[in-house]
Amino acid sequence: MGVSAYYELSWSILSTIGLFLTIIGVWAILITRVSPLHLVPIIVSIACAVANGLCYYAFYAEHPTQQQVVASIFADIFWLIQEAGLSFYSYQILVHTLKNRALLIFRTIFWSLMTCIVGIRIAIAATRAVEIATNEPLQQRVDYLHVGYFTAIALVETSSAVFLIRLLRDAYVMSPWSSPTHHLFRHLLQSTEIRLASLCCIGILRAVTFSLRTSAQSATTIPGEVDRFAYTLECLFPVVMIIDILASKRIRFENHSLMYCSDPPDGDTERHPGWVGHPPRRHSRWADMSPRHS
Repeated sequence: MGVSAYYELSWSILSTIGLFLTIIGVWAILITRVSPLHLVPIIVSIACAVANGLCYYAFYAEHPTQQQVVASIFADIFWLIQEAGLSFYSYQILVHTLKNRALLIFRTIFWSLMTCIVGIRIAIAATRAVEIATNEPLQQRVDYLHVGYFTAIALVETSSAVFLIRLLRDAYVMSPWSSPTHHLFRHLLQSTEIRLASLCCIGILRAVTFSLRTSAQSATTIPGEVDRFAYTLECLFPVVMIIDILASKRIRFENHSLMYCSDPPDGDTERHPGWVGHPPRRHSRWADMSPRHS
């Protein structure tokens, strides 16, 4: 049996999803603004498109072994950018809002786990390269490494969730009921809970299903098919981030001005009584991280 055509395999569809979401991410930035937070869905979508295309080149197409090894290594690098990069959405929010001891603890946890993730992914890339070059059966070792890899990603998201949800709950409780900020924090809290819970579940599901696979880069068994389904959800996850960005912009638009989310205009507490008795710049950092009204 010959080599399957590119668009006969799921890798082409996943790569197309990444390409499409890259375009949608650029469109979202054009109607909001450019910031590190808004670049996250674009970067992970680009990595998704490239990684899945290289996967076909390395494991399905007929090419010289050396070229397949190189393609496999770069595919793992871009998978690392895609999968670990999703965690930087929460990271960008937290490093701009946490302070002092809380910020130090969060950064220590985040970068310790991220170092483990990068190290495990390098081991996976090296093992796959050896397997392709020598034709040695090393898939079981790759599966075990992936269990640690996806577990570490789930832990990163869990730790980010603890800090972020606690911070948002405190801000939601402290914000004046009559101010636009209160509605903003309610939206941020609900979207954050859904986003982080979904991403944690995907990471845990992949850690379980990948360990049950019996063949490399193929979905020929039920665990393999479930793992491919979980990875497809991961590829689609930037949609959640883009929706979150656009929804935040809509809330600010309905409240007429982003300025109201940080400061009353010119100290005008008479027109905005909800601000009376509250520090005017308490939540300005949240405003800075969100899409500006254009």
